[in-house]
Amino acid sequence: MGKPTSQPFYLKLLPDRSASPFLTEGLLTGAENVKSIQLNEIASPLAEERRFQWSAIRDLVEDAMYGHEENRTKADAWLAPRLHATLRLTRSEAADPGLWNYLALGVAPDYVLWRHLPAGRRRAEPAPVNVKYFKGPGDKQAFSRLWWAAEFFRDGPDYQPVVTACGDQEMLNTALRQKVSDHRPTVQAVIRLLADGTLSASRETSALLRAVNAAAATLFFDALAPDVEHAPAAVQAWVDGAENAMPVSRRVLPEGPEEERTPKESVETLVEYFRELFAEAPIRDRETT
Repeated sequence: MGKPTSQPFYLKLLPDRSASPFLTEGLLTGAENVKSIQLNEIASPLAEERRFQWSAIRDLVEDAMYGHEENRTKADAWLAPRLHATLRLTRSEAADPGLWNYLALGVAPDYVLWRHLPAGRRRAEPAPVNVKYFKGPGDKQAFSRLWWAAEFFRDGPDYQPVVTACGDQEMLNTALRQKVSDHRPTVQAVIRLLADGTLSASRETSALLRAVNAAAATLFFDALAPDVEHAPAAVQAWVDGAENAMPVSRRVLPEGPEEERTPKESVETLVEYFRELFAEAPIRDRETT
């Protein structure tokens, strides 16, 4: 399983219907490469902007694989903020599955296999990667899930909460599917509990997320913990700034859009409330006194 042999200068869009024929059993088991020439012939070109340069994403993915061979799940926390800061998108642009299909099939099919091939089968009989990692919903697809995690988990320009959140697979896999993920104080409060050690295992994160989601059905978090308004102008300035931006550092976290940070008072309010929810949440193997 290797990287694509045909390398256009800029990224493209590959709609779902065009991506499906390339998702062969051979590809999903790592036995075959993507037919890159044919794929690039049917994919639609994106604008020739620096943020869409093919090589920038490819180099980033190769560094992620090189640096995390011993623990592949840790690549998520490293790659998510850097992918987001390199591929500067508006949410509208990020909602197009054609972009993520192309990244998975036209830029880095080897990464998708490397990251998501069933761990117990990597050296034994080939087992297929779930097709949803190549072409799937935004919270499942290999690259979309990381970009949206960075978008929802960052605190204004600060990507450190993204690193914390993506270090817990339950947070990464579950929070993106919940409606409350778009309420920044809720997200930052849960991340705070991850960072301070209150949530020390994935089953605890899962229990709290279930409790938060249930509470959101009857409690208006927007009223309890208000947030500042979304700043599309700041995001657009960040997108436009990609033309003159330096490549993201591999050692130091980049900075995201200059949006206001989440109000501290709102985060503190929900941190205390979520501590109470967590104390009452049913958790397997929780010690009782």
